[in-house]
Amino acid sequence: MPAIDDLTTELAKLPGIGRKTALRLTYHLLKRPADQSRRLAEALLTLADRVRSCERCFNLTEEPVCVICRDARRESALVCVVEEAADIGAIERAGEYRGVYHVLGGRLSPLDGVGPDDLTVAPLLARVAAGGIREVILATNPSLEGEATALYLQRQLASSSAGSGAGSGQTPQQPPLMVSRIARGLPVGGDLEYADGVTIAQALSARREMR
Repeated sequence: MPAIDDLTTELAKLPGIGRKTALRLTYHLLKRPADQSRRLAEALLTLADRVRSCERCFNLTEEPVCVICRDARRESALVCVVEEAADIGAIERAGEYRGVYHVLGGRLSPLDGVGPDDLTVAPLLARVAAGGIREVILATNPSLEGEATALYLQRQLASSSAGSGAGSGQTPQQPPLMVSRIARGLPVGGDLEYADGVTIAQALSARREMR
């Protein structure tokens, strides 16, 4: 039936869900009361209509600026760069980080056609160039693509910082931008989203400056 096929096709597009699993979910929904399916549909519509990217850090929010960026108690001079908004939740659960964030929206992957222009690299460089940031923590995932993304960002930030200091009359009293990388407390090939709070806290506290 077209209705079953259409829903199965859409569900199969979700990460980690194959065609068979999508079909099982479709039949599961058909067995549930109709009002439950309607509530699910309404929740999906609400999600699509209300949730947007934060104008400052690209975190997911229902407001123009997310709650973390609006929090005056956060240390705005400390910016943690992550691949996806889901990574912010993982770091926040650790309860050790009090800075702000910047969401790249992915990671560099030439094989998948993802380059710097597909990420929020330019807005990150603009945030740093605007001043007021003393350290950028690169918290991309410890995968091959994540490491390549961190290295690329380190080079871009170093170049941007050097150029800004040379041409903008930067005073000697202003410390240079520090770019650090979270430590190897995270397993290679793992994702921040699935790491426990203690591991993330240790990785953040043992971060190192990138040279």
